[in-house]
Amino acid sequence: DEVLGVLGLGLREVMWGGDEGLLGRTEFTQPALFAFEVALFRLLESWGVVPDVVVGHSVGEVVAAFVAGVLSLEDAGRLVVARAGLLGGLPGGGGMVSVGVSEGVALEAVAGWDRVSVAAVNGVDRVVLSGPVGDVGRVVEGLGVEGRWLGVSHAFHSPLVEPVLGEFGRVVEGLVLGEPVVPVVSNVTGGVAGVGLLSDPGYWVRHVRETVRFHEGVEALRGLGVSTVVEVGPGASLSSLVDGVALLRRGRGEVESLVEGVGRVFVRGGGVDWPVVL
Repeated sequence: DEVLGVLGLGLREVMWGGDEGLLGRTEFTQPALFAFEVALFRLLESWGVVPDVVVGHSVGEVVAAFVAGVLSLEDAGRLVVARAGLLGGLPGGGGMVSVGVSEGVALEAVAGWDRVSVAAVNGVDRVVLSGPVGDVGRVVEGLGVEGRWLGVSHAFHSPLVEPVLGEFGRVVEGLVLGEPVVPVVSNVTGGVAGVGLLSDPGYWVRHVRETVRFHEGVEALRGLGVSTVVEVGPGASLSSLVDGVALLRRGRGEVESLVEGVGRVFVRGGGVDWPVVL
């Protein structure tokens, strides 16, 4: 609620209020996602649904790191508030678009565009480009493919975020960062985070700017023998990329969707404490 105090609103009021545009501003979106995903994780945990390994996507990795024990709740909150507030304070005019090409093709397309980058690699032929809206639009036009613009307020994971990285780094240096007690797959490296990686403040600065290597992270999960991936969030955008289980789906009641999702986890061999659920 600290970051929302200037508007006289608490996080709960923004999340369940009537102003969807307010929730869509990243200084509110990121704390809301963090709160929602942590709450959902704790509910699953109380039902006996616990992970062997965790992975996030962009701000979702902060949630993953928190539940894995890297950060206290207070420090995780400070990190998210600083991340969201600094990014939300950047000038507008940036955008992100999902396109169906490989990373190699995308890198060739953005070569020579100083302010456009490959923000995320979500699949073999699914990447996200980020930068000034006009520049990104011209890159997509040059690719000759249709793009799906994301509903975001800024060009995350692009050169446009660089002006706030120094200040964000100073915030993270004041936090207590430990080693995970559950393996965490890194967005930055695409592999399981080794000793010292997540406890390095510089990692979280790189995490804001560098490409989200989600596809490589999924391959790392497969290499670990993971058989079921559960999307712990408010939608199903990532689970569709990994043949995973989405717990909540847009347009469906939360209780019905969640219980059905947990049932799917159980059918796939996951542990569920049904007496507690019921």
